Amino acid sequence: MQFALPPRKNAHILPYARSPRISFQRRKQLKAAAILGFGLLLVFFLLSQFFYTSTGTAAVPIGTPSVVIVTVLDRTLFSNDYIQKIVKNREDYAKRHGYVNFFANLSDYESSLDNAPRSWGVVPAVRHAMASHPHSKYFFHLDAHSLFMNPTKSLESTLLDNRRLESLMRKDVPVVPPDSIIKTFSHLQAQDIDLIVSTDNEDLSVGSFVVRQGEFARFFLDFWFDPLYRGYNFAKAEIHALDHIVQWHPTVLARLALIPQRVVNAYSKDSSGAAVDGTYKDGDLVLRMFGCDTDPKRSCEKEIEPYYNLWAKNLKKE
Repeated sequence: MQFALPPRKNAHILPYARSPRISFQRRKQLKAAAILGFGLLLVFFLLSQFFYTSTGTAAVPIGTPSVVIVTVLDRTLFSNDYIQKIVKNREDYAKRHGYVNFFANLSDYESSLDNAPRSWGVVPAVRHAMASHPHSKYFFHLDAHSLFMNPTKSLESTLLDNRRLESLMRKDVPVVPPDSIIKTFSHLQAQDIDLIVSTDNEDLSVGSFVVRQGEFARFFLDFWFDPLYRGYNFAKAEIHALDHIVQWHPTVLARLALIPQRVVNAYSKDSSGAAVDGTYKDGDLVLRMFGCDTDPKRSCEKEIEPYYNLWAKNLKKE
């Protein structure tokens, strides 16, 4: 076996060997290239910080509304006059605070319900709004039988500011009233929260809730809309499905904040089932005519008149 011999001290320099002069120039070139490359990387990094947020998502374009208000309209059941009242009320509120409305037509989602009750349409509607406004942070679903009664209050000051939300979060209380053995986590803080909802005296109240844009929100809405839940024949459809989910799935409970009902979900005096101190009082942000569309003894169109007229009267005073 032969081994390569080490170079000898007096070995002749081969004709193609580089001279020390050429090597020195080459090192200078490499050094210059390295400095240029570092400079380019630094510029790229700075530009990436300009166009991207610290979480790695695309930066929010200028003028993007922080809040999208989602309202599902059933145009087959209510008159144009009634719907126009709801739309006018929403548009005034959104304009005041730099929000945007997403008016969804219930009929657009009927084909995806698979014969489930039409009230399930709220879930794909919120999902649709998130896809249509990918840079907005919060999505506030408020059902069509509701009015903003105190338009001077923003959602940030009322609910979404971290300090405000922290003060409102109901910790270590039954998730589903009155006596669920599953309770809200006591260690959660406002920055942990992606889903905000209140309860009435029986259930989680899905006519008014907030989700924060992100992976959890998309997962949660897809999970809630799973065919297993839609086909289970819950007595209260999507309401009881949500009651079940938050009690049996700690992944969801760990992102949930329960808040007092009147914050964004006060029931009208004609609505049954309000929680203790859950009925509308002057100065509350939102009034909901809960159940006016399912109780044959009630009429949403008649009930809205005095509240709408009061709201319109207060507008004229401004």
